[in-house]
Amino acid sequence: MRTSASWVLVALTTIVSAHAKPADHSRAETQALDLAKRAIALRSVQGPGNQVPQVAELFKAALVAGGFAASDVTITPVDDTALLLARWKGLDPKLQPVVISGHMDVVEAKPSDWQRDPFTAVVENGMLYGRGASDMKLDDALAVAALIELKREGYKPHRDIVLAFSGDEETTMKTTEKLAAALSNAAMVLNVDGTGGQLDPDGKPQYFTWSGAEKTYADFELTVTSPGGHSSRPYEPNAINELSAALVRISEHRFAPELSELTRAYFIAAARYEKPEIATAMRAFAADPTDQKAIAVLTANPATIGKIGTTCVATMINGGHALNALPQRATANINCRIFPGHPRSQIMQELQQAAADPAVQFKDVSQGSVATDASPIRADVVGAINKALQVSYPGVPVFPTMSAGASDSMWFRNQHIPSYGVSPLFIKDSDRFSHGLNERIPIDDIKPSIAYLLSLFTELSK
Repeated sequence: MRTSASWVLVALTTIVSAHAKPADHSRAETQALDLAKRAIALRSVQGPGNQVPQVAELFKAALVAGGFAASDVTITPVDDTALLLARWKGLDPKLQPVVISGHMDVVEAKPSDWQRDPFTAVVENGMLYGRGASDMKLDDALAVAALIELKREGYKPHRDIVLAFSGDEETTMKTTEKLAAALSNAAMVLNVDGTGGQLDPDGKPQYFTWSGAEKTYADFELTVTSPGGHSSRPYEPNAINELSAALVRISEHRFAPELSELTRAYFIAAARYEKPEIATAMRAFAADPTDQKAIAVLTANPATIGKIGTTCVATMINGGHALNALPQRATANINCRIFPGHPRSQIMQELQQAAADPAVQFKDVSQGSVATDASPIRADVVGAINKALQVSYPGVPVFPTMSAGASDSMWFRNQHIPSYGVSPLFIKDSDRFSHGLNERIPIDDIKPSIAYLLSLFTELSK
């Protein structure tokens, strides 16, 4: 494994200069946008009417029409959702396969809250709008279109390429767990989830990051009970008041800041693109993770607080049973994103200490999550990512990061398969609305993304 200092030098080195006239992949670009639009129109949300299976059928039909054997593209129902597996057999069956990972489901979106129907794809002002535009139906469509383009060009992979799309990444990850178990012999996973490139406020590419680790997702349920009674005869403790006080104490708690090889490399490299105060804090923290001034600045910044350690926040609360009665029960959910290396039980214990009230009962209610270590920084993967990025964005720096969110990669890492977040999409901070209102992604991303994926897939399937 490289040292942090040498890694930063590698990360900032341009591997390839793209002086040649770019190849024409317009057919793949058109197909990717069309597939993304059609996928967005399918409401692939957990629960009644979940259309993940229809998304899978959409992609299967495209793959088969593009040259994949129908028998090599399978859709497996799982509860109300499904998973998709497509295998492109390589020339050497002894080589371990490379897996391309993604998910077909999206989080719920209420049309009444949006400016446009979230399940109708709209291209407007250079943006593709709709639920799943950035997370991650365009990424899925790009991967499918790129594989079809490679087939069309007559490419012959030496190792199997396996497309593995899950159907419940946003919820329980049962399909991902099944995929990871079925593909436990894989050489590596290339997860095209998320957005990897940063655009400045003017839309100019600044830098590109790939993810080699992610924080552990956790949910903890807090409960306080009391006998209740008539609201005209109030007494303490009141279950709502007691829980509220504990939540305030938890909100004031700060977990110890931490640094890893990946995050140190990220802070050193990304600092050059930040405002002076943030940049100074990033460099100082990379040099000394106990620097209190740097910690204060990075904690106050929503873009960096998740990269310097574990974070926990209240996300739901419920209490009482009648307007005119004292509450008999109050509950809340604390959602945590845990820095790699810590079990959930350790974080729950720290939250209990922060709550400082034995009447508050804690329960780990996490679903679809496992704690995993970072993937190794492999020279072949790093080189392929750099080469692919420079094909599309010559001169744009590339460096690693740790994802603050959860992805399918955790289940593959749980099977000891090196997994890397490698989405080609670039976006401005002001346009990051995954899971939020009016989700969107620039359509100018499509052309360079296809070129990037064609390079990446061929380089790592040799």
